[in-house]
Amino acid sequence: MADVRDILELERPVTPEISKDAILGIKKDIPAKKKMEKAAMKRPEGMHRELYALLYSDSNKDLPPLLPTDTGSQGYKNVKAKLGMKRVRPWKWMKFTNPARKDSAVFYHWRRETDETKVYPFAMFDKKVDILSYTDAEYSTHLVSDTWTRQDTDLLFDLCQRFDLRWYVIYDRRPTHWSNKKIEDMKERYYEVTNKLKKVRNLSGPEGKIIAYDAEHERRRKQQLIKLWERTPKQIEEEQQLLSELRKIEARKKEREKKTQDLQKLISAADGSADVRKLKTNKKKVQPTKLPKTDTTAQSVESCTGIKFPDMKASGVSLRSQRMKLPASVGQKKVNAIEQLLGELGIELNPMATEDICQNFNDLRSDLVLMYDLRTILLNYVFELQTLKHQYESLLPGKTLEIPASLIINTGEDSPSRPRAISEMIDVVATPSTPNRKRKAALEQSNVLKKIKSRT
Repeated sequence: MADVRDILELERPVTPEISKDAILGIKKDIPAKKKMEKAAMKRPEGMHRELYALLYSDSNKDLPPLLPTDTGSQGYKNVKAKLGMKRVRPWKWMKFTNPARKDSAVFYHWRRETDETKVYPFAMFDKKVDILSYTDAEYSTHLVSDTWTRQDTDLLFDLCQRFDLRWYVIYDRRPTHWSNKKIEDMKERYYEVTNKLKKVRNLSGPEGKIIAYDAEHERRRKQQLIKLWERTPKQIEEEQQLLSELRKIEARKKEREKKTQDLQKLISAADGSADVRKLKTNKKKVQPTKLPKTDTTAQSVESCTGIKFPDMKASGVSLRSQRMKLPASVGQKKVNAIEQLLGELGIELNPMATEDICQNFNDLRSDLVLMYDLRTILLNYVFELQTLKHQYESLLPGKTLEIPASLIINTGEDSPSRPRAISEMIDVVATPSTPNRKRKAALEQSNVLKKIKSRT
């Protein structure tokens, strides 16, 4: 009738909107009820506000739930269905089969029509372990054992296939004549057979991975765990006391080592300052002019010992890679030099921490630092030699001081195409106080002295 009225352009009553209340047939006379509820739910006089809040926790004044819920503001009530005008998805009572079952059993359940052709979703949890099998020829050639017969080996592999290598279940289902065989013996026999089959068949990839199993080590490990579990409270307390004493001994040892290092630093600093004082007095006697400032902390050849790595002898579990950690006494300049040289040689900065690699890698870095220190000392001596040569020529014009060829270092500046040697590659980090700059300053000073003498 509404369509006819639209065609004839006649007035028609307004179509009421379809709502949830209209579908459920609920009449709205709520305001009066709300007023009554508000009047009824008024907080009694003399009751504290906190106590009243514990009684009613939501706007509907429902009692609080006895157990925690995750239904939001609905409290302990179930969330109501949201009715609307959308079309629901059709469901169908259909049959299905589980691919994990071997009996082709057919079952029925409700399912959406769009999922009718899909595989049963719980079939994805049917995981099987691939167990290798052997032939008679392979067994007689490679798998014969003195402690395991052919029948026992076949029974073992049958149990492994049935229970998917769940070893405690296999051990529980073992036959009665296996009473003397432990779970470690079964695992050792299984992995021994599978490893031999993989080698004979030349399997590669994950299937050909050899699994090493040491039954004797596993027995000792379990015995140690049993002893650890069966300790008495007195033994635990005694162990804690021993550990605390060990920590005190290690702390005292570290303190002694630190004092020894500080004392060694003071001795080396005192020796270096004494050498510098002698050098200064000799220079003052040779020439009256001012000399350029030199390094007062020059190293001596005797103090160059490379890197002293600490001994990792602490109790408990520790990583072998901690042995390759550089001590704090190695400066950042030396660390950068070591890293650049290792990169030039194609060596990783953090190699695999095996026993041999740790020792050889530490020895290599110690030798690099030793070479770095020796080169620094050599350049300092060369700089002092050049300075004395220029001073001699400035004091005695017309005469030259010949330096022996064995004391001259070819830095490679005249031939840029020449490959750098290891000793030259060591000095890779330049600082404002490097010998090259000192040499330039000495040359400039000698040139100034020559100009002054030529003018006079």
